[in-house]
Amino acid sequence: MLVFLRAGVVTAQQPDVPIISGGAAFFSSTQGGATFLQPVLAPVLAVPLGDRWLIESRADLREFIARQDGTSGPYQGTFFGTLEYLQVDYNATSWMTITGGRFLTPFGIFNERISAIWINKFQDAPLIAPIGTAGGYSDGFMVRGALLSNDKYVVNYTAYFSTLSTVSHFESQRSTGGRAGVFLPGTRLEVGMSYQRQLQPQRMNSFGNDISWIPYRVPLGVKGEWAHSPSGHGYWIQGAYRLSQLGGASSPLGRLEPVFRMQQFFRSQHIPGDSLPATNVRRPEFGLNYYLPHEVRLNASYGREYVSRSTDFNVWEFGITYRFLFPLWPGESK
Repeated sequence: MLVFLRAGVVTAQQPDVPIISGGAAFFSSTQGGATFLQPVLAPVLAVPLGDRWLIESRADLREFIARQDGTSGPYQGTFFGTLEYLQVDYNATSWMTITGGRFLTPFGIFNERISAIWINKFQDAPLIAPIGTAGGYSDGFMVRGALLSNDKYVVNYTAYFSTLSTVSHFESQRSTGGRAGVFLPGTRLEVGMSYQRQLQPQRMNSFGNDISWIPYRVPLGVKGEWAHSPSGHGYWIQGAYRLSQLGGASSPLGRLEPVFRMQQFFRSQHIPGDSLPATNVRRPEFGLNYYLPHEVRLNASYGREYVSRSTDFNVWEFGITYRFLFPLWPGESK
């Protein structure tokens, strides 16, 4: 997982030492006059077992606090605990890693690469995030790696099969699919295509395309996805520009990152339980992230949701996120 790139630095110094990382956050969201509060803890565990094996897991623990009647009445809290993945990875060859267990469904780029609370530039997921992800989590097997790799391009792939599970905290749908992408190191541009075949309770296909671009010379990140399913289709595209060229990344202005996201969803037919908007929706959003020392990030955003055949409303979001990482116990000194 990309979340462990930084953890790899620690394990290189202290091999076979388990790593605890993740994030803690407090979010506030006001939509159409109703305010919701969410304290969140998202711990990640990585346990290396020699040179080829790795056990990794992430959970999402949050309290959803809102007024009893939406905009009035006392605040009430509901706890939600989700085991997002618990998987065993085996580095079989230089071009293949085999995974078994519970994992994030590899469709597009948001679910696997961006959904962590310390990575996502906005608090909430894109409107089309449920398309092709089978609820976000899969129980089964997955293979991934790079088919071709040289100085000009890298062709990467992911394929998986998930079984049907109704076990508490391990729910998943029976499905199969994967993603293929091409990364161009010279421009740091990646494009990908995804496919999912849902096998139960209904047989249906989902398709998607994604793009990610992080140019060398400017602190800009552009990412986006388009996805289609029998329920409907839509897209999201976002850009984030860190003002680090104004005095350096540690200067007061250099810590500021304006972000913008545009997204739309077009409903085709109503399928129960698809977790998608009930009608056509369009939402432009603008936000500001401010990166404080010691892995603390402040964020604020404003969006306007335009809903077909319903009342439009504003979306205000504020939050603070803390990123942590440390070895579970001290490694051996050399």
